Amino acid sequence: MHIKPKFFKQVLGYLSGASSSEIDRELPFAALLFTLLAASGVTIYESWKKLCKIGLLPSFQKEAREIVRQVEVLGYDPLTVMYKRAGKVKSKNYREFLLGYVSSVRSGGNTVNYLKSKLRSIFDVQSAAAVRSIERLGTLVEAYAVMLIVTLCSYILFIVFSTTSIFEPMKTSGTPGMSPVVTSVLVFFVTPMISIVFMAIANAERKSNLTSVKKPFQLALPSAVAVGLFLVLLAFPTPIQFLAGPELFPLVITVCLTIISFPPMFAYAKIARINSDAETAMPSFLRDVTEARKTGLSPEKSIIHAAKRTGYGRFTGLLHLIRSQMEWGVSLRKIFENLGQKIRSWPVLVHFLILSETIKIGGGATTALDILTEYSEKQRDVDANKKSLLRPYVILAFVWSILIALTTTMVAMTVFALTQISMPGTAPMPIRLMQDQINMFSVGIIFQCWLSGFFVGKVNEGTFAAGFKYSVMLVITAYLSLVLSRGLIGDLYGVTVFPQ
Repeated sequence: MHIKPKFFKQVLGYLSGASSSEIDRELPFAALLFTLLAASGVTIYESWKKLCKIGLLPSFQKEAREIVRQVEVLGYDPLTVMYKRAGKVKSKNYREFLLGYVSSVRSGGNTVNYLKSKLRSIFDVQSAAAVRSIERLGTLVEAYAVMLIVTLCSYILFIVFSTTSIFEPMKTSGTPGMSPVVTSVLVFFVTPMISIVFMAIANAERKSNLTSVKKPFQLALPSAVAVGLFLVLLAFPTPIQFLAGPELFPLVITVCLTIISFPPMFAYAKIARINSDAETAMPSFLRDVTEARKTGLSPEKSIIHAAKRTGYGRFTGLLHLIRSQMEWGVSLRKIFENLGQKIRSWPVLVHFLILSETIKIGGGATTALDILTEYSEKQRDVDANKKSLLRPYVILAFVWSILIALTTTMVAMTVFALTQISMPGTAPMPIRLMQDQINMFSVGIIFQCWLSGFFVGKVNEGTFAAGFKYSVMLVITAYLSLVLSRGLIGDLYGVTVFPQ
């Protein structure tokens, strides 16, 4: 019974770590909001009350509600509550932010200068964390590649063991490693499960800038159900059962997996294009708003002036819509709600929300807008650097797809050719056995490459929805590699793998 408290303590520790990670992710935006509102003359307590209504920062929204509750229900002053919360939070950066602010106020310092200085410090910490995250993701991809190489070695061993009579004593002794059932479990269960574990690790390490990307998965579901029913139908004696033969089944699986991935791939591409353009253009838009504000234009007219500019890519159309709504007198809050229906990029939505809150509360002071613009530009540079450093890992995915497809087929056909040579202790390998083996491993490799696409999508773009695009490319690459290896090795040994 003494194990249970320890177990629950470990679980709580894990959950606390996850919560700390979310706090750290939202901290730059919360600190930015505090700084902008303070520059506009808003007290820290009023800023906390503002955060209670901001659902885009869920961790800080929860934190703000707790602070407001202790102030209004228990009667504590805000500084005392912030000091007490600093002793309870798990995030070191957030704790230092709270303690530094309390100390600045109690010592009579300039809180705006402190917040500006702390914001720069938080950004430097986040930049360094982004670099470390890239290093960890690189290590994860390399570990995944090693796993695939080990899988390839396992495939080779199973091919050799199951197709040569040299190991006949091991087969007759009932060694599990020789069983076709064990081979199927390795190819269709163990290897995919390992890939899923790596995807879970990547999901914990790499966070997506996109929120609520459900449409690609919703489009994939009907196709997946239809493909599943079609594959089940192939198991029964029907006029289309010939498609389950070893000469056609890998092609059938390739087509089926491509059919599942194609509609979501195009849906995600449409979402990614507009959100990518928005993330790239948002800092320039904020800079235009800031410079227009410096000339003496009102905040609303500054936004209208900045929205007239072209060159924002697909984000230009949304800015023109924002300009039209503002010219018709639509409130910034309503405009933000409309923007949230078309944009899924979390940083873009947060920046626009902070812009609207700053204008609404403080009139859009140029100092506040300068801070917002400067941070937005730095955040864009960090994200661009992160994407460029992660992009080479996509090439590695194609390398391992080609390698595992070529090598496995090459070994299977080489073993077949060797067994045709009359040697002591060997017996010729039946052509049908080789066909069945190549069929099983080919299907397993194609399915494994399809799963690898989701791993690559998560690592490279931060969301599994991007995996549909990479899955299609990797599946086609794997199938073409299999066909190429059959032709080349077949010509080399004078063997026709699948006679027409």
